[in-house]
Formats: sequence, C-alpha cells, structure tokens
Amino acid sequence: MKQVAGPPACEITMSFVEANAEYETWLKEQCDVVDKDLAAKHERMKDSPFMFLRATYFRWAKSIPTLCPELADAPEVLAVGDLHLENFGTWRDADGRLVWGVNDFDEAAVMPYVLDLVRLATSIRLAPDRSVPNTKVAHILIAGYREGLQLPQPALLDEGETWLRSYAIGTDLETGKFWKNIDKAKKYPLIDGKAGGKPPRDVMQLLKASLPTGATGIRYRRRIAGGGSLGRPRYVAIADWRGGRVMREAKALVPSAWTCVHGAQPSGFLKLARGQYRAPDPFLDVQDGWILRRLAPDSRKIELDEDAATHLKDYLLQAMAFDLASIHAAGSAGVEALRRDLKKRPRDWLFNAAKTAADSVRKDYEEWRYAPRK
Repeated sequence: MKQVAGPPACEITMSFVEANAEYETWLKEQCDVVDKDLAAKHERMKDSPFMFLRATYFRWAKSIPTLCPELADAPEVLAVGDLHLENFGTWRDADGRLVWGVNDFDEAAVMPYVLDLVRLATSIRLAPDRSVPNTKVAHILIAGYREGLQLPQPALLDEGETWLRSYAIGTDLETGKFWKNIDKAKKYPLIDGKAGGKPPRDVMQLLKASLPTGATGIRYRRRIAGGGSLGRPRYVAIADWRGGRVMREAKALVPSAWTCVHGAQPSGFLKLARGQYRAPDPFLDVQDGWILRRLAPDSRKIELDEDAATHLKDYLLQAMAFDLASIHAAGSAGVEALRRDLKKRPRDWLFNAAKTAADSVRKDYEEWRYAPRK
C-alpha cells in the first residue's frame, strides 16, 4: 500500500474537519458537486457513527493502513472498497432472475482483500440495534467468506436463496412505497435558477436512450440519495411504458477515494459488477462518466430500517461475506492465495481490526458532531 504523489493525501494526522474539506476540494475537481446535497450529507454525517462511516470512505482509505498495518501483506484484489451493511441490493439479471448482493462499486480499487472484510465487520459493529454480538460477527463473516471461496456464485432469490426474499423485497411491492418515494423527487432547476428546468442535455440523452423503446411522457428529476456519493449529480428519468412506469438513473462516476490517497488506477466499477461469479444487472452500465442503472421495487439498494435488529441475523451476515468472497474469487490473486492467507491469520484478527477501525470512526464522528459550523 505504497503511497505516491498525487491528489490530496487526506492525512490521518489532520483533524477530520480539515481532511473532509480537502477531500471535497478534490471532489469538486472531479464533478459538478451539488452544494445543497453536500450540505445535506454534512447533516446526515451527524446522525450516527454508522452513517458517518458510510459517508467518509476517503478517511477510511487513508487511515486503515496506519490503523491496521498487519493487514498490508494480504494478497491484493480488485476490491469493493466502500463495503458496508447498506451496500447490498437487488436486481434482475439477463434472464429475469431476481438477484441479491453487493450493488455499489463506486469505490472499487486494487487493495488487500482483507480490507473489505474489515470494513463490513466495522459497519456491523457500528450499526444501530443489531442482534449479533461483536465476538460472533467476525467468526460468522470468516465462515461465510470461506464458503464463498469454496463455491463462488450469485444469490438467486427465485431458487437457491429464497429465504432472502422477505428481507430483500419486504413490503415495497405491496404498499407502493418505492414509487411514493420517487414521486417526492424534485425537478432539477436550470443553471440560471429558474424552476422546472432539465438535466444537462448529454445526461438526458443517456437516460432517454436507456429507456425501453416506445416509452412516453418522460419526466426528468434530480434525485437525492446515497451516503458517500451524496453531493454528486444524480438524475432520473421516469416514463410511461405499457401500462406502468419505468425509471432509469444517471449518477456521476468519479475516481475511487482510494486513488485520492494511494495513486490513480483505472475504474474497476464494471469489472466487479460483471465479474465471473456474478449474475450481473444488464441495465447497469458506465457511459461518458455516468453510472446508468434501472431503478424499481425489485432493483434497488436495501437500507436498514427501524427493524434492523430483526434482519441482522447470523445467516444474513454470512450471506454478505459469501457474496464478497464470490466477488474476490474472480480476482487475479486466485482463490488458493486467499485461502492460504486466511488460514495463517490469528484467530481474532478480524475482531481486533474491526474494533480498532470502529474506535477511530467514532473519534472522527465525535469531532464532526461537535465541530463549529461556518
């Protein structure tokens, strides 16, 4: 994890407030940041340590090598990077099968494979109202990861993993909650401030081209969503098609925050999303610097709710680690190298690393929570 000269280093020795300001300066050089959304992100970062973790991957990317130097010798893979409890969702594959798994690869980069496991374990430790004790979490994740290396495959909710359906789909299909939330999306204003404007022409063209042939009544909206990506331009096109509504989203793709610290590398977004052991979403694509995807009640990210404790059971956490292993298994390091490295690590390595990382996140969170605002 050698550092190279490049963009701001977001030094761990900096106060978090200083590091955040420096990162956002860099971010504004990568895309047209929506200032109001960035301000909303700042407020959300005060909600809880878990939300703070989600929103500050840049800080993690800098701090984790220093916090856990014993992980530096692990084999490197193209990793998810910003892995956490809410980086899982559902989609339909090319054959129409309902699939569950990791569905956000914005921060994908080459790094030691163990960092994905540590970040997932850290997010579980920081999650509110969870029912699985920390001492058990690490063992569950490692067990699930080993199983995934042994038989890497996607989680298909129509057959092999039907038990996931109630968690993954919930009542959104029955209550219309998904579309009610979409109806709240605001129209995107023109640059001159007049209401009722549309997204940039090139984005509208991309969105329109991604809709099914014959779609009518296209409405363009600005969408506010995400944790770490909140502040990036994000637009949706909603259209009428054969008796119902369809929707596509375009979100600005920027380099992984890992590269902000450790040096530039090509985006790994599509390579991970379309990996050998996945059943990829055929609508997920990257074009001209924009991430395009289909959004629907059965194609969306799953966020924790007030009943999170009822969901975060052993088998769900194990499934998350299994899916992660299936992603890593397609990497250049090879399954055998990952198995050997796992075997040589001390029994409590994941528990200890997650505890160290969570303590650092809480410290930064407390600084942010009480820092004076301009």
